[in-house]
Amino acid sequence: MSTNLRLDKWLWHARFYKTRTLAAKQIRSKKISVNEVKVYKPGFQLKVGDVLSFVKADAPRVIEVKGESKARHSAELAAALFDDRSPEPVAVDPLDPKTAEVPSRERGMGRPTKADRRAYNKLTSEE
Repeated sequence: MSTNLRLDKWLWHARFYKTRTLAAKQIRSKKISVNEVKVYKPGFQLKVGDVLSFVKADAPRVIEVKGESKARHSAELAAALFDDRSPEPVAVDPLDPKTAEVPSRERGMGRPTKADRRAYNKLTSEE
């Protein structure tokens, strides 16, 4: 890669973030790691083979840098800039009481009704 390729620019060119400002904000908040080291400077210099780790849309992403771009292009061309090594998302069974979401009530809604309690018991009962 060229010596002037900044991390925030690469993330923007690879279309992980809509703007460079958003990419820089994530970097400054130490939410992105390069080769398992937290990076806090948007001007960090990337090289081919670097591995980026971050969370995007509540899913962990592991990305290997494969190339560079001088400008932001279409998503098809941007996909050639990286190799996605992200783990597969875990499937959640809504009927499994261990992974199902616990029913909740908004604050101030009062006590649960009898029908609410029956529905809750039906979800949590093991048969």
